[in-house]
Amino acid sequence: MKKHSQILLFLLLVLFGCTHKSAQNENVNSSKDSLPIYLSLAGDINLPYKYKQKYNQKAFDVIMRQSDDSINRVNLFKVANRYYNMSDWKSYQKTSKVILEKSIKSKDSSGMAKAYTYLGDYYRSQTISDSAFLNYFRAEKIYLRVKDEFNLAKTFLLKADLQFSEADYFESEITVFKALKILKKQKNVNNQLYDCYNLLGVLYNEREEYNKALEFHNKALSTLDDKSIPLELQLKATSLNNIGFVYLSMANYQKAKMYFQKGLEQKDLYEDSVTLYAMLLDNLAYSKFKSKESNGLPGQFYDALRIRDSLNLTSGIILNKIHLSEYYEYKKDTLRAFQFSKQALNLSRSSNKLSNTLDALKQIAIVDPKNAPKYSKEYIEINEKLVKAERKMGEKFSRIEYETSEIKDQNSNLQEKNKTLIYIFSICTLIGLFFYVYKTQQAKNRELLFKQQQQIANEDIYNLMISQQNDIELTRIKEKKKVAQDLHDGVLGRMFGVRISLDSLDKVDEADAAPKRKKYLTELKNIEQDIREISHDLNREKSELINNFIAILNKLFEDQQNTYDSNLITTFDSNIKWDLVSNAVKINLYRIVQEALQNCNKYADANTITIEFKSEVDHLVVSIFDDGVGFNPQKTKKGIGLHNIQYRAAECKGTVALKSAKGEGTFLVIKIPIDQKINLHNT
Repeated sequence: MKKHSQILLFLLLVLFGCTHKSAQNENVNSSKDSLPIYLSLAGDINLPYKYKQKYNQKAFDVIMRQSDDSINRVNLFKVANRYYNMSDWKSYQKTSKVILEKSIKSKDSSGMAKAYTYLGDYYRSQTISDSAFLNYFRAEKIYLRVKDEFNLAKTFLLKADLQFSEADYFESEITVFKALKILKKQKNVNNQLYDCYNLLGVLYNEREEYNKALEFHNKALSTLDDKSIPLELQLKATSLNNIGFVYLSMANYQKAKMYFQKGLEQKDLYEDSVTLYAMLLDNLAYSKFKSKESNGLPGQFYDALRIRDSLNLTSGIILNKIHLSEYYEYKKDTLRAFQFSKQALNLSRSSNKLSNTLDALKQIAIVDPKNAPKYSKEYIEINEKLVKAERKMGEKFSRIEYETSEIKDQNSNLQEKNKTLIYIFSICTLIGLFFYVYKTQQAKNRELLFKQQQQIANEDIYNLMISQQNDIELTRIKEKKKVAQDLHDGVLGRMFGVRISLDSLDKVDEADAAPKRKKYLTELKNIEQDIREISHDLNREKSELINNFIAILNKLFEDQQNTYDSNLITTFDSNIKWDLVSNAVKINLYRIVQEALQNCNKYADANTITIEFKSEVDHLVVSIFDDGVGFNPQKTKKGIGLHNIQYRAAECKGTVALKSAKGEGTFLVIKIPIDQKINLHNT
């Protein structure tokens, strides 16, 4: 019977939530002419459910096509409100999540907090209390941060009701008073004050503090003098029912009957809240039964049961059947008494609410004494679960009382202890800060040193290349001089002699000129051969220039083979025009190959290492493969060597691909973007 008040309280919050959510943001205009029409039709209580759902989906689609701004999110809240009123929980959750995502993206704190509240309402409707509490808590933190006291108080109230439903009465009481403390400083908040007083009244009734319960229920009634609170919420009927329920718990059945009767007399009660009507009717019938009155019985029990059954109100149906079982047990109709108690027990077990099962077991044990031991055993087992929870709460109450009594005794030295703790904390913070700065500076110094070493290494390679380039340039100059001398002293002189001799043939007889002409042609062939040899020497010079970088790499490969046992295979694509590759790229390529070889020597334990330089369209590709032990790239932490390779490839705007597995070796591919003309053959 005590859970009866919880059902009423939850009903009240649902009704209040529906009204508040329907009233929010109604003055906001949509950018689409059709949007207000869809929203209006979705909120029309006279339309069938499927049509309201269809129009609300259309409104949602229109809003999602619009740009994301504050008006857009306000309209989405309107859509969510209508899904809430339709009890379309899946769509309500989906819309609330969309609002939350948009609010986070737009850094809209108020929208985020409100969306968290909506999600809390969703999880509350699905009886997922931990998720509901988590979302209310998130909303609370945001409202605290933005100092929105009104919405903070409303969130406190939602949390308090959730705590109450989980039988955490002490924490619920504290949270309600937090809300009251804020609301008493606000204006025009009578509907929220009503919720607070009503919850406190129900809470104290559960704790059997009946005088306090009546006090707060009467305070709730007094707030209804505010005419701005909609009459269709039937809050007066709710309070009259709750007051009557307190008197019912006190066994003052006459007063209980009077308040239940007053509640039923409220105007338009059946039309506005048929659930509340059924509750009042069942409570009135039960108070009559306890007063040993038979007027209207058992008809009123059956009328209430029919309404609850049509609305599928499980807890209300169970309570109704327990009342009917009590009634027929009193009338000595044991068969009906047993039937109703058995139905109540079976239904309570399927509802997974232990309190309902306890009430049903208690009643069936009375009407079925033959099996009473079995029911009593089950009752004790279930009750122990509830008692443990209550014991935990009792221990919490005792601990708080003890801590409160100790405050006065400790107050004299508390300030000194706090000062000491602050000093210690400050010193520890300073030490920690100093240590952090020191370590950070060390890391920066190491990074700077590494970069300096890298720069020095790059300069060494560059200088080496410049030095070799100078040597080649000197050789080129010598070769040019040699070619010039050969041309001047040899080829040109001989050609001049042949030309003079050919001119002299004009003065010689044809018979004598023929053998001389043949001799001079032979000399010209010899001159042609000499010119060809000079040309070949020039081509070799150009090849030496191209092979300068390759020579440096070959020196690295020679050192590798002389130092380590693994077999090294190298391949150079002849299509690569190294003279067009920048020195910066060459330096980084050299370092990448050097680092890769070091990694192979340290970790791979490879028999063969293969390095290939290949030309692809717009890219220079370096492939390095070893047949060593391999590793798992996903699990193994990347070392500084691989990091350096990636860094140098990035310097060249290139990419690094790594494939490896245990026992399958390692395959490293570096792709460097190169101008297309570098990859073309000489024409």
